[in-house]
Amino acid sequence: MNDIRNPNHPKKGSSIRVDPIRSKKDIKAITKLLSDNPRDRLLFIMGINNGLRVGDLLKLRVSDVRGLKVGDTLTIREGKTGKQNVLVINKPVYEALKTYLDFKKPADEDYLFESRKGKGPLTIQAVNNKVKQWTAAINLKGNYGAHSLRKTWGYFQRTVYGVGFELICKRFNHSSPAITMRYLGIEDKEVHDLMLNEVG
Repeated sequence: MNDIRNPNHPKKGSSIRVDPIRSKKDIKAITKLLSDNPRDRLLFIMGINNGLRVGDLLKLRVSDVRGLKVGDTLTIREGKTGKQNVLVINKPVYEALKTYLDFKKPADEDYLFESRKGKGPLTIQAVNNKVKQWTAAINLKGNYGAHSLRKTWGYFQRTVYGVGFELICKRFNHSSPAITMRYLGIEDKEVHDLMLNEVG
């Protein structure tokens, strides 16, 4: 059932498409913007470095990640698909995590991304609003939300690191690479530029 209080709420069966963040310059600008907010900075960095759904990141407790080092992984069960996936600790995630834990000094049982309104975690809607605020603050044009973090990971894997859609599809637990292509919103111009790459 649609939420009548929100005229922009998508109709049943439809969705509002959000964009990935497509530029390293914009990523650096948001990271700098969040430099005085270790929790939100960790959320942003962990989101764009893992390709996991925000809903799964929000379920993490401090005990799940305390003591993890660069190269470590944490197996999680996805809320949406019920399938297993892994959280990977790379260098940016490790550094942001260490900064946050040193600053907050949370208890093991606390949610990693605890809401300031109580003992529960942030909601997906709260993250949605945060991503919109961050992108607006750096004057980024487009439509952004919680899913933009996951999409940014996939977009960079494809366009910067040349990872195939099949591997990204597996990471996203999508049913086919075609869904991954649509999901990432790879633009016609990017496909055209790719076709200009010379072989031989």
